[in-house]
Amino acid sequence: MERPAWAPQGIDISVPSVSRMYDFYLGGSHNFEVDREAARKAMEFMPGLPKIMQANRAFMRRAVRHAVSEGITQFLDIGSGIPTFGNVHEIAQAADAEARVAYVDHDPVAVAHSQAVLDGNDRAVIVTADLRRPQEILKSREITELLDMDRPVALLLVAVLHFIEDADDPQTAVAELREGLAPGSLIIITHASYEGIPLTQEEAGGAVGVYRNIRNPLIMRSRDEVARFFDGYEMVEPGLVAMPEWRPDTSVAQEQEDPYAFSGFAGVGRKA
Repeated sequence: MERPAWAPQGIDISVPSVSRMYDFYLGGSHNFEVDREAARKAMEFMPGLPKIMQANRAFMRRAVRHAVSEGITQFLDIGSGIPTFGNVHEIAQAADAEARVAYVDHDPVAVAHSQAVLDGNDRAVIVTADLRRPQEILKSREITELLDMDRPVALLLVAVLHFIEDADDPQTAVAELREGLAPGSLIIITHASYEGIPLTQEEAGGAVGVYRNIRNPLIMRSRDEVARFFDGYEMVEPGLVAMPEWRPDTSVAQEQEDPYAFSGFAGVGRKA
């Protein structure tokens, strides 16, 4: 397999990556045939996966604009993936030119491509770190030099927590991140769930099995389990809802939307 010029040395391009599969679902070009093959296999069971990812990105953009409207100009995006059009720094800095964005990912392809995209932007940075080690993120020199952690920060955990297994205790990791933020901060989360998917759990389980087979298990959590990630924060209206239902730019009629867009949950919480 020929290695593209943009692919960092040292990574195994014969193994699928969830961030590159996500890039493929969104129509990006930073993915390999092995990623496309795995994504297509998942879509055989759940053909609406691209629509779910589009709804996820649309929610993220609305949530970022909401944060800026609330006076928050600092963003910490963990599990940021491969940057595609309309990423956090583009949305935030379009709304406020002074906005600062720290991206965090552990995928070397995502980090390398982010470095290229952010070159010359002195108000955005990409850091290699893992959500499962939150203190490394909160104490990162690159992050603390860019973000003033004594002031409110919008923490984004968008489409990432469902790749953290219960054995790795994501609840404790997120609690440490919540506690490390200043009052007035926001936490912005999307999470996969069997709830809302227009398939039986058995049918959807076929797609989940594809992720398990590539050793990136997709953990489908219930609404109550997702709500626990917001513990101690006040939910911003309309609460924990399907992604298109969170402060839509236009009125959302579910019968007019692709039903897959209503899979899983999205929400924003505020620290008092």
